[in-house]
Formats: sequence, C-alpha cells, structure tokens
Amino acid sequence: MARRQSVKQGTRRRPAAKAQRQVGYAVVGLGHFAQESVLPAFAHARGNSRLVALVSGDAKKARVLGKKHGVPVFGYEQFEECLALPEVEAVYIVLPNSMHAEYAVRAARAGAHVLCEKPLATTEAECREMIGACEQSDVRLMTAYRLHFERANLQAVKAVREGKLGEPRLFASTFCFQLKTPNIRTEADKGGGVLWDIGVYCVNAARYLFRAEPIEVFAFYDRSGDPRFTETEEAASVVMRFPEGKLASFNVSFGAEAVATYRLVGTQGELHLENAYENKGPIHWTLKSRGKTRRGKVSARDQLAPELLTFSQCILEGKDPEPDGWEGLADVRIVAALYESARSGQPVKLEPIERTRRPTPEQELRRPPSRTPELIHVQAPSR
Repeated sequence: MARRQSVKQGTRRRPAAKAQRQVGYAVVGLGHFAQESVLPAFAHARGNSRLVALVSGDAKKARVLGKKHGVPVFGYEQFEECLALPEVEAVYIVLPNSMHAEYAVRAARAGAHVLCEKPLATTEAECREMIGACEQSDVRLMTAYRLHFERANLQAVKAVREGKLGEPRLFASTFCFQLKTPNIRTEADKGGGVLWDIGVYCVNAARYLFRAEPIEVFAFYDRSGDPRFTETEEAASVVMRFPEGKLASFNVSFGAEAVATYRLVGTQGELHLENAYENKGPIHWTLKSRGKTRRGKVSARDQLAPELLTFSQCILEGKDPEPDGWEGLADVRIVAALYESARSGQPVKLEPIERTRRPTPEQELRRPPSRTPELIHVQAPSR
C-alpha cells in the first residue's frame, strides 16, 4: 500500500508513492564513497530511482557536482529547505557516523524515507531514536548493507542453508588496509575507529552466516604508536560466542596490507571468500563439501544500485526493507559491546534479541560495475 501521509508538525504532504515511477533521492554528504560509488549507482537504478538533490558543505563539490548531475545543491544549514522540495521523497545519508542519527531523524520528521550508510549510528539509543522517528512519520528506514544483495555472499548464505557445510561452527575473518590520513575514520568525535568502519562488516557477516546473534563478546584493540592513530584504535582482535557452540573471530586494521577475507568451517565442509567485503573487483570463493572442492569467482558489479532499487521498491509498495533499521541496531549494539570489552579487558554478555529477517539468496540483484568518475576534493581512504 502507499505510504500514509503525515500531518504532524514539521512534515508535509507528498504525492502518493504508488503514483510515482521513480523515487527521488537527495544524497546527503559528498565524500569519497558518495562520489565514487553512490552517485554513479543511479545510472543503474533508473528503473525506479533518480537523483534530485545533493547536500554538501563544500562549495567546490556543490558547484561541480551540481552542474554535472543537473540537480540543486544545498548546504547542511539548508537541509530542511532541501527536504521541502516535492521531488525529494528519500535521502541517502553518507555522512560521518556521528551525524547519521541527527540527519535521519530530521529527514524522517519531514516525511522523507531514509537510506543510511553503516554503521546506522554509534549508540543503540541513537538507533532507536532513528527507528522511532521513521515509524512515527510512517516512512521506511534501511541500513545500507550492500553485501545483502551481492552474489558471492548470498551464495555463502545459500550453502549454509542447504547444509553444504554440515553445521557451521567457526567463522574467522581478516579485514584491513593502510589508511591515508587525515581521514574522518581516525577522528573520535566523528565516530571514527576501525571497529566502527570495517569491523562492522565482519560482525554482520558472522551473524548472517550463523543465522544467529552473539551472546558474549571479547575484544582487544591497540593504537600501535602510529601517529595516524592518536584518537582511535589502529587495530582490533575480536571473539564472539554464539549459541549452540558457534564461535566467530576476526582481526581488523587500518595499518596493515589490504586483505578482505573470511572462512566459515562446518562439521562437513568449509567456505572461503577472498575480497569478500570489497566494493571493487571480483570475489573469489572456495567451497569444500563432503570431500569435494569447488572454486570460482563472482565478477565485479555495482553493489550500490541494488540497494537503491530495493529500497525504492519498498517505498513504492509500502514494505519494510531487509536490511531495516533493526538490522543496523543489531550490529551497533555488538560493536558498542566490543569497545566496552576492549576498555575493560573483560568479556561482555549481550542480552538476547530476536531477528526473524536475514538476507536470502532471493535478494540478489545484478548490475554491471560503474566507472570511477572524476573525484572532487576527496582522496581514496587507502594507500
């Protein structure tokens, strides 16, 4: 059904979503990821999505990118003015982690649907505020987990679901790269830190492969003495205990050679993915099941267009997306517990939560890779 029109203070009436073929998006934040991956994705999502506005605090980005994409650009202080445009039905928030909650709540109260980059926020309370604001205004909220639509990771989910590994028991992962600084990923007041930035991928993968939630976690982190990391950790090592004897461990670093891999071991097989979390390049996989070994790769694809296509369809049909705001909250509470453990030197128990929705192979959407455009006033995060 169509989205119910809000008449609460601070919102306005919009055309019924079902009457629109395309959902109009304002992209909020024009950093490296937004320019390299989000903006080009609209070319592959034009079936039901279109870019109608940009929000940035950088004058050169505003001038160049506004002209390139033929859309108006607003400063952060003009956010409500942007939301007042009738074409803006949804926002894609690509801001520093510490700003996610504020802008999501403001957008929801204005009646706009919210697609927000991970981590959804930096505290469970902020996540709940975002979820509550969207529910109150009857708008959709989606956490931007691109791997929930990516073939290699969804085939891993399928292999587990079909019993190819027997009972999954152990998950181990390494995700790291050499971070260029200055970078918001090393600024504590912006929600920086290796666990928030890339550790969340490992947490999420363990959860969707085990199809379960951890009940206890333990973490170490270290700043290594590197001058790049005076405010946040450079590396972290984590163990998570799941029900029924399942264990997950991972290592993440902003100061090591680029690696993005995970291995899932079961009672009758194992699955290994190389380049598992990356947005660029092919993903290689190896599956050993009951004495037989298969290898293959999934070619590079646009991983952002499927997010837009899925979220827009949910808006048009009045459905809640997978991954929703609660999926984002599930990871945030775990990462927050990992930081608590690292500070205290003690394991942290987690109250059980129930998640009935997980990514499934049916969510896969394929779009060709997009070309990297000319980037304005940004640099790649890795050396």
